[in-house]
Amino acid sequence: MKGIVMQRVRPFLWFDDAAEDAAKLYTSVFKNSKITNVARYSEESPGPAGKVMLVSFELDGQEFMALNFFGGNPDFDRARPSPAFYVNCETQEEVDHFWERLSEGGEKGVCGWLKDRFEVNWNVVPTILGELMQDEDEERSTRVMKAMLGMTKIEIEGLKRAYEG
Repeated sequence: MKGIVMQRVRPFLWFDDAAEDAAKLYTSVFKNSKITNVARYSEESPGPAGKVMLVSFELDGQEFMALNFFGGNPDFDRARPSPAFYVNCETQEEVDHFWERLSEGGEKGVCGWLKDRFEVNWNVVPTILGELMQDEDEERSTRVMKAMLGMTKIEIEGLKRAYEG
């Protein structure tokens, strides 16, 4: 992911267990579209190991993300609306800014999720999270996942400490 310029805000679609199928349909309908990444739940993650967790895709140049929230887990919070918005941040200062401003009068969740005062869901995430979780060393990426799962607002230094072990 290094060297790739990502758009700041992306639509984030929530599914129970159909994120990949939806992305395949949408990319087949729109020209100049493609699936750019498929991430799966690991043995240590909250979803079923090996099931699709997150799909990144483009529709005619517009970036989207689709999430299987716990991959068909019956405890999935079906009250959480879709779509939501993903905010891509390069620095902790950006994370802090968007986290604090968007959550004013709203509600702070876990793993970078918040609901603003208008009840719109946002996921405020540093780009380094994706980079660290895509490491070929599964032990490192698992430590990063565990660290992220224990956070409310995502802290870059905490992710780096988990990565280093």
